[in-house]
Amino acid sequence: MVSKLYKNLNAVDRYILMCCFFIFFVNGLYAMVFGSLIPLISDTYGLKNTESGMLLSGHQAGNLIAGLVAGILPVYYGRKKSILFLSSFVMVGFLFMMLTGNFLILLIAFFFTGISRGSISNFNNKTVNDISHSDPGALNFLHSMFAVGALISPFLIVLAQRFFGETGWKVVCGLFIVLIAISQWMFSRMDVADEVAAKEKTVTDYSFFKDRLFWNAVIILFFYLCAESAITGWLVSYFIDTEILVQSQAQLISSLLWFSILVGRLGCIWLGQKLSKANLVTMISVGMTFFYFLLLNSHSVTMILISVFGLGLTMGGIYPTTMTIAGGAIKQYPMAMGWLLIIGGVGGILMPIMTGYLADKLSIFAGMAAIIVAIILMLLGVFWYQFFNQKKEGNV
Repeated sequence: MVSKLYKNLNAVDRYILMCCFFIFFVNGLYAMVFGSLIPLISDTYGLKNTESGMLLSGHQAGNLIAGLVAGILPVYYGRKKSILFLSSFVMVGFLFMMLTGNFLILLIAFFFTGISRGSISNFNNKTVNDISHSDPGALNFLHSMFAVGALISPFLIVLAQRFFGETGWKVVCGLFIVLIAISQWMFSRMDVADEVAAKEKTVTDYSFFKDRLFWNAVIILFFYLCAESAITGWLVSYFIDTEILVQSQAQLISSLLWFSILVGRLGCIWLGQKLSKANLVTMISVGMTFFYFLLLNSHSVTMILISVFGLGLTMGGIYPTTMTIAGGAIKQYPMAMGWLLIIGGVGGILMPIMTGYLADKLSIFAGMAAIIVAIILMLLGVFWYQFFNQKKEGNV
């Protein structure tokens, strides 16, 4: 239990732990708001769907690059100085969004928010893991705080639009800047130990590139992140542009999706004790495919609620379960995790742009329908694992 762990910590570590929980809540609050913000920013500045897709991809690119930079910079610059520097980018990003509709500056703004999101995630996960001595309760609570922030953010947009009208989204951006400034102050007061650069020369082993299970996980993760980034980024715009839902309903659907993703992740922890990895990832991947088809064919509020909840429920466990498929390579080769995330993360960058491009050239429905291709390819990767690679699982 987190409360028991908290009582056993000294005052310095207690402060750091509570700060990490709050800061991760703020991280979830702004990191998952872009699906709700994109249609409003597009309307305000007259952006094309292709440009909106590039903004979403810019955020994903920043998040991906931050995973690399945040792991290297602290060794030479110190952990506290590094996180203060990297987390400040998001304030500049939201300020740019509030002040200008220039596309290049907006692209930089979204990239900046990704840099901060990824670096804060890296710092908080490592810090909580170190302080709690890898306590699963502490890490689960940390990610629950992120999920709570993700659930609340669309409600902030709805409330701001109701009280402040068309400029309400800018008020929310201003609120994020204030909350991030508070986070910066908390970071500055943390007493964290700096890492020391390794002086010995080490040999990097890339033998995991010959591991079929590693590439199997890469394929599943690549196409899953294609689908996840496009769905979470474009879902609100899809319902608004097709006039299936009014704006306030579409915004709240985003919260429902993230709530069901959270439930799905918790549910997979329970199911993982009863089903094999192969059967679990196959079941939820087939479920994701079914519910996404259902979503695209849903026009009543009731069917939309069912399809979105089912979609999130099945999406929730795919990412963590896929990681375990390559568990042997990750455990044996230190570089395997980094390359898995890098290659997989490229999918999250590409698909939002493709969805926006098709929405401009054809229709928003065509853009969303294209995501089916990514889901089917992900499903083929899952079937490959189910039928050909189970016997290689070994010590995974």
